Amino acid sequence: MDEWNWAGNHRYAASRIVTPRSVDELRQLIAGARSVRALGSRHSFNDLADTDDLLVSTAGLPGGVRIDAEARTATVGGGVRYGDLARELEAAGWALHNLASLPHISVAGAIATSTHGSGDRNGTLATAVAGLRILRADGEVVELRRGDDDFAGAVVSLGALGVVLEVTLDIRPTFTVRQRLFGGVPWEAVTSRFDEVTSAAYSVSLFTTWDEDAVSLGWIKELADTPTPVGDDFFGAPALTEARHMIATMDVRNTTEQLGVPGPWSERLAHFRFEFTPSNGEEIQSEYLVPRANAVTAINAVRSLAPLIAPLLQISEIRTAAADDLWLSSAYGTDVVGLHFTWFRDQEGVEAVLPALEDALLPLGARPHWGKLSLDQAGVVPTLYPRLDDFRALTERFDPAGRFRNPFLTRLLG
Repeated sequence: MDEWNWAGNHRYAASRIVTPRSVDELRQLIAGARSVRALGSRHSFNDLADTDDLLVSTAGLPGGVRIDAEARTATVGGGVRYGDLARELEAAGWALHNLASLPHISVAGAIATSTHGSGDRNGTLATAVAGLRILRADGEVVELRRGDDDFAGAVVSLGALGVVLEVTLDIRPTFTVRQRLFGGVPWEAVTSRFDEVTSAAYSVSLFTTWDEDAVSLGWIKELADTPTPVGDDFFGAPALTEARHMIATMDVRNTTEQLGVPGPWSERLAHFRFEFTPSNGEEIQSEYLVPRANAVTAINAVRSLAPLIAPLLQISEIRTAAADDLWLSSAYGTDVVGLHFTWFRDQEGVEAVLPALEDALLPLGARPHWGKLSLDQAGVVPTLYPRLDDFRALTERFDPAGRFRNPFLTRLLG
């Protein structure tokens, strides 16, 4: 088998990939497998989905969207992509609270890895989960609802509990968003007025290569029906009058519409248009979620590493997410600031600089994104999750034979 992730930097170790079309077919496949993992939209950059036997694509499983207007929830198949879900919700007059940069990712995969959008008051995508249906290795379908004893441990599950068949998400009435860009945000403003900068809009992203005299691009998303505190100047950075891709060499047509043009949340909260491939995939991504109290220290530390990391970097994004109580969430117990790195696809080169980056960030409590490339050579990451022992016990109850275990999980859980 010669199957790769979306970025082309990781070859799956599975002996076979199967795309079942029903839950019964999936149940039979799992029953006959030595080990199994679920595969979403292939947007992980590490061995999280690896198995030495069966890799199950969720793309063919039933994926309809059921809206419960009274409960303000939508139930969707785990393999459905956010872009498809967003279109259906918007057509019915509903919305999610946020989207990640890419709408091309699957719902269950994004939730299981604590993937997020941006915004000081916006939780990760997993915080919208109100319910789950999980097919365990023994063939039983388990349903969990917010408030159940196991719920907070099962949402961000890293695929360790079984295959997520359906997810029930909180929804809200649709809303309109506008995006604006500002060029050259002074570093002094970012580090001395960080809270003001990131709270200036519904969502704020700062794009940089770290070796610049100023942050090259401030990208804000504002609620169109709410007065904005931001005029034509964003902390010393002027508003841009031409649309831009965050990577100067990339086609701006791949990005969602900017320049203050209002549009539905489904076409503005993601950075990239659903109908376009955002890049050719030739990249590697890493991200570290730093407790907000340590954000400025972390930013200054990364700036000091600019000569080391900038030659390998396409772009980096600074964004925020609100705290939650999900056991393996990157934002468990604390507001966080994400330091995201989009590298050139140079596996050896990136792995050579990650130790220095992690030596600077992990002691500050930075949690690596579960689906992106990190090394954690000192084994620090397990110590950053206070409920890890509880999660380990949960996996042993759901999957006592370890059928969904793999090397990634063994490194984390022992």
